[in-house]
Amino acid sequence: MPPFPAYRPEPRFFELGEEYGDAVRAAEFPQAILRFRNDRAAATVGLETLTDEEWVAHFGRFQPLPGQPGPVAMRYHGHQFRTYNPDLGDGRGFLAAQIRAGDGRLLDLGTKGSGQTPWSRGADGRLTLKGGVREVLAAEMLETLGVPTSRAFSLIETGEDLERGDEPSPTRSAVLVRLSHSHVRFGTFQRAAYIRRPDMIEALVEHARSLYHPTVAAGDTPGFLRAVVEASARLTARWIAAGFVHGVLNTDNLNVTGESFDYGPWRFLPHYEPGFTAAYFDQFGLYAFARQPEAVFWALTQLGGALKLVADAEPLTEALNGFGPAYIRELRAAFLARLGVTSLGEAADQRLLDTTLALLREGGEALRWEPLFFDWFGGFASSARALGGPRGKLYQGEAFDAFRFALFEHEPERPERLEHPMFAATEPEEMLIDEVEAIWATTDAGDDWAPFHAKIERLRAAREAWGLAGC
Repeated sequence: MPPFPAYRPEPRFFELGEEYGDAVRAAEFPQAILRFRNDRAAATVGLETLTDEEWVAHFGRFQPLPGQPGPVAMRYHGHQFRTYNPDLGDGRGFLAAQIRAGDGRLLDLGTKGSGQTPWSRGADGRLTLKGGVREVLAAEMLETLGVPTSRAFSLIETGEDLERGDEPSPTRSAVLVRLSHSHVRFGTFQRAAYIRRPDMIEALVEHARSLYHPTVAAGDTPGFLRAVVEASARLTARWIAAGFVHGVLNTDNLNVTGESFDYGPWRFLPHYEPGFTAAYFDQFGLYAFARQPEAVFWALTQLGGALKLVADAEPLTEALNGFGPAYIRELRAAFLARLGVTSLGEAADQRLLDTTLALLREGGEALRWEPLFFDWFGGFASSARALGGPRGKLYQGEAFDAFRFALFEHEPERPERLEHPMFAATEPEEMLIDEVEAIWATTDAGDDWAPFHAKIERLRAAREAWGLAGC
């Protein structure tokens, strides 16, 4: 690989030592067919000029990038649906590299489907191609809607036939690489607490504090927890504003930077439905749409419990108690951003949040989640567009009057965004399950990748329209 001036390797997790992860090797795959490369994401870490051959070598065969020590399967535990599991860890993935991005953040390249590790628990360590396609689409949609998310970096088909009990088999296989701000999970701390190693917890806190929350003073464990609480509150609020259901909010699927990652049985809401679930196995709705704040807070309390081995309980509890106020504050900000209007103060902003949710609730199945924000983006300036559009007849009645009054109190933020061609369309870009299944069916049956790539291009255009390009 030729030198790349913008590429800055910085493998910091590896400095923690062998007690935090295991050196592994990627599986050898029969094929390596490049299906998706995210050059926009690659540009942030200086890798966009890789040739396709070099790309496949590094992200399909996992030849180490320059300055990287080789892959490591990270060790962690976690609560899965609130049942503690000490047998977790990277079972079909590993940390491949860490790179300092142009904006100064330290980013991880992590894999999914790269083969068996010491933590595979008898599983094959593989990823279905359908699962890879779904993760690419989820990450692209979430980034489009302004949710802090990992980005799908690479998807390579690997030529194996996989057997799965919950989908038609045999099915095609793939290996995914994601670019993420951190893969240090709540469960990473839980493992250290489980084996009664306060020294490891202290090392993890200092590692994560210095790299991801540097404004927190060294040795301030409650301050570190407070920073994680704030980041997690922002993430949860953005999920809700996006109408997103993660599906599996176990403590090994939440990290210290408050960035969403690892998309399995995710869904976007068709319409307002508090009990909407993403996973067929979530039989009791533990991770339903409206219960996600509760789930994240519960997970944070488990992190706080692990940190009790190195800090007093009272300041940790105080940090945890900050989640509720932070979540409400972030939820107001998230809804303002989705509606494209400026803040008018806490009372008016809360009124807009409340009336928006009331209108969505009143609209039922007829008023889909995403179109409401599309129709009324920019507030008053979108009145003619919204009322003259396909949902115009839905915008009437007391709930709508209250919403419109609250919305029109607020000034549009960057109203020039409404000049983007996307707002001349009658429908927004959505990511409902029927469309995802249709994209996969076309891809699988005829090996036609055009709908997949076309969807990604439309999402990126929508990101530009919302004014979120580059976030």
